Amino acid sequence: MTNAQDLPTQVNPDEIIPIPVTVGISARHVHLTREDVDTLFGAGYELKPFKDLSQPGQFAAEETVTVVGPKGVIEKVRVLGPERKQSQVELSISDCFKLGIKAPLRDSGDLSGSASVTLVGPVGSVTLKEGAIIAARHIHMHTSDAEKYGLEDGDRIYVRAKGPRGIIFGDVLVRVGDSHKLEMHVDTDEGNAVGLRNGDTVYAYKIHGHISELVR
Repeated sequence: MTNAQDLPTQVNPDEIIPIPVTVGISARHVHLTREDVDTLFGAGYELKPFKDLSQPGQFAAEETVTVVGPKGVIEKVRVLGPERKQSQVELSISDCFKLGIKAPLRDSGDLSGSASVTLVGPVGSVTLKEGAIIAARHIHMHTSDAEKYGLEDGDRIYVRAKGPRGIIFGDVLVRVGDSHKLEMHVDTDEGNAVGLRNGDTVYAYKIHGHISELVR
């Protein structure tokens, strides 16, 4: 017999206000330090912007590298700019199987103890002792949007993707900044599993209660 205290806490559906968010599918890519750019492409080399990304100030570069693991390689992995303080390789789980590495699921920038890979460029190569991760899904949000929706940097929320293969993503990190544009990033594995494409709309929820309310 089920006791009343064992039942899930319910919330008033009228109080659940969805936040529409555009989706960006994040394919495998590499961020490089100034030093690693020099090693891979030549001393003093400057990355050439190929196209602007949705997040202001960030761009996909013309340059690509080959990522090498113990069991395989992935060629033509796009470099993103601008340069960073620590090189980072963002992969999907499927990519890690191909390379033969066990990259951890991490928030971007959290690289301590992450997987090692070798990057090969047209001039040289560099082996990262750590830096390869599976990037956790997250939402970029401008400070004005965060204030509007009552959210703060570091919050974790639910996001619902509708459709024939609809799903509810849990523990979606909110990243707030003055230069951010409202957008949710998932990797190719997550996007393909649900049938999401760049530019699709998902719905974020800041709720207190049971997640089952979202599927009614």
